[in-house]
Amino acid sequence: MPKGLLSIKEIREMSPEDRRKKLAELRAELARLRTQAARGSLEKPSLIRKTRRTIAMILTVEREAAKAQKQ
Repeated sequence: MPKGLLSIKEIREMSPEDRRKKLAELRAELARLRTQAARGSLEKPSLIRKTRRTIAMILTVEREAAKAQKQ
């Protein structure tokens, strides 16, 4: 899923439901990548970092949206 990693602009343009779906997909992908890394069969270890950062960006946008709704 290297091409599936998103920019912050793309994440902000998504609907909240799409962001939650993508977050679930990325968490599953991260678990799969970590399993491959543990077995020693991961070809691109940088994908773990990119996936984690994309998850963090989605969570940041979610928190920004929640904070904006409170105000």
